[in-house]
Amino acid sequence: MFPIKDHNPSDRIPFVTYALIVANIAIYVLSIAATPNDYATYQLYDTYALIPRDLMMRGEWGTVLTSMFMHGGIMHLAGNMLFLWIFGDNMEDAFGHTGFILFYLAGGAAAAMAQVASGPNSMVPMVGASGAIAAIMGGYILLFPKARVDILIFFVIFIRIIPLPAWIMLGLWMGMQIFGGLASSADTGGVAYWAHAGGFAAGVILTIPMFLSRGAGNFWRRNDGHPPHPEAQYQISQTRIPRVTRKR
Repeated sequence: MFPIKDHNPSDRIPFVTYALIVANIAIYVLSIAATPNDYATYQLYDTYALIPRDLMMRGEWGTVLTSMFMHGGIMHLAGNMLFLWIFGDNMEDAFGHTGFILFYLAGGAAAAMAQVASGPNSMVPMVGASGAIAAIMGGYILLFPKARVDILIFFVIFIRIIPLPAWIMLGLWMGMQIFGGLASSADTGGVAYWAHAGGFAAGVILTIPMFLSRGAGNFWRRNDGHPPHPEAQYQISQTRIPRVTRKR
């Protein structure tokens, strides 16, 4: 289950969101070119990834930033950029270009600290933009809880696209992160569940001042939890392939 688009158009061109996507892709391509062997890969991660024990023992605070722009594989990158593309434009629209980049970086830093707190002695490198993107999702659910998000669901041969309110889709996602964090250990690697959960919570907290400035509960009541503008409508074009009927 993953989102493919939302029905929440933005009122301005999301330059920062586009720039973040380009930066993440470019850095991934450069990192692949710079690591022709395992030793080079080790050096890259040792220098730029966030390693909780090194952060606590050596004060390598710069890796909080650099790790946000590194990814462990093409699917890791693609998944993060998909979420950033879907939800980032609306949060940039709400915060403005400068405010959004500050929000993004603050959310990513909070996510990193949450993961470090879950395993301060871990030597497992942490990389990825998902903590910062989780913050975007946390802010999104506060401002636009009923915005429709199209979800692609596939299970074996069952494939279907269904629209869900953002609060259901993002709430389920957050629940999965908490469950995953409780069921796993920060010292064994894998998904940084607590970074996701921490980033999501940070995004909600960082968005509260804006939510209050818009009227809080009155903002929700004015729009019934939907975006304060008409939602995007997507037309499904008819296929040109002729329909073949079965002869009896």
